[in-house]
Amino acid sequence: MVSINSPMKRVLYIAMHRQHRSPSQRFRFEQYLEFLKQNGYDYDFSFLISPEDDKIFYSPGNTFKKGVVFLKCFFKRLKDVLNANSYDIIFIQREAFMTGTTYFEKQFARSRAKVIFDFDDSIWMQNVSDANKKFSFLKDASKTSKIIALSDMIFAGNQYLADYAKPFNSNIRIVPTTIDTEEYQRMTLPQDDKVCIGWSGSITTIQHFKFAVPALLKVKQKYGNRIKVKVIGDANYKNDELDVISMDWSKQDELKELSSFDIGLMPLPDDEWAKGKCGLKGLQYMALEIPTIMSPVGVNSQIIQSGVNGYLATTDDEYVTAISTLIENEILRKKIGVEGRRTVVEKFSVNALQQKYLQYYNELTSTTAQ
Repeated sequence: MVSINSPMKRVLYIAMHRQHRSPSQRFRFEQYLEFLKQNGYDYDFSFLISPEDDKIFYSPGNTFKKGVVFLKCFFKRLKDVLNANSYDIIFIQREAFMTGTTYFEKQFARSRAKVIFDFDDSIWMQNVSDANKKFSFLKDASKTSKIIALSDMIFAGNQYLADYAKPFNSNIRIVPTTIDTEEYQRMTLPQDDKVCIGWSGSITTIQHFKFAVPALLKVKQKYGNRIKVKVIGDANYKNDELDVISMDWSKQDELKELSSFDIGLMPLPDDEWAKGKCGLKGLQYMALEIPTIMSPVGVNSQIIQSGVNGYLATTDDEYVTAISTLIENEILRKKIGVEGRRTVVEKFSVNALQQKYLQYYNELTSTTAQ
């Protein structure tokens, strides 16, 4: 706890979305805000997309209205630039602006504040939402390397991302995506005689769930009505053969819906984008004692010790075997779930990482004071 006589240092968080809206923001820095405040770091949170503009920006069409949103965002960032010298740290999550420009990052780097750049995906690869494909010419994913070079410290979500950043900046800290295990406690729900196999994600990542569909069809053929399949993140997703229960994600219902899973899936393709991912879905399941099956891509292989705290599966047959083993053995499901949560608590929780997180801020601000 900071001394009452110590002056509070100031942090400006630069993000795309409001608090609690974006998983990347929630699990990368928002969980630490109050802890940092208790330890000498007051903060302002500057996000670009309001709840009203969110609906416009991520829906097809609305070109004129999107132009208005764009201008509002531009002037908001200009205001941040004008105020930059009043901060000790400027924390940029992924990017300061949604186009290919690095103008705002350059201005922040010229201020008296130290700049932290945080990223948790292979964002140097082009990735545009379906609703905004026609504006892809405004994007420039290669700007990631330029932002890294401009920054004073890099928070990379895993070693793969850190390796990408090394040629551009030597001051890199590997900061894994973490779970607030005090919040993430499994809810007790009414008993269901069906084993629920679940996946959680978003409209943009539903494509990853589809990698598990061939295996799930085999499981469905094998177990019939003994199982049900639930998808959180895209209420429009349908699969009649699996009779999928699908719903949109909401912060209010997240823990309840996740707690209904008996088995959690995180299938991924073995490609460059997926190698940059930080295992968030799997960590969420594991924190809730849900036995988890992941593709061994990127950091997943470091999180899971197969057969101990979860399972790693590559082929359809490996997924079928792992799912079947868990369906048939409730005691094993509970044992694997307990070990999964233990892993998260010890290695991937806010409590486990918060002192290091604070240490990195202190390193930067002590440099500023010299």
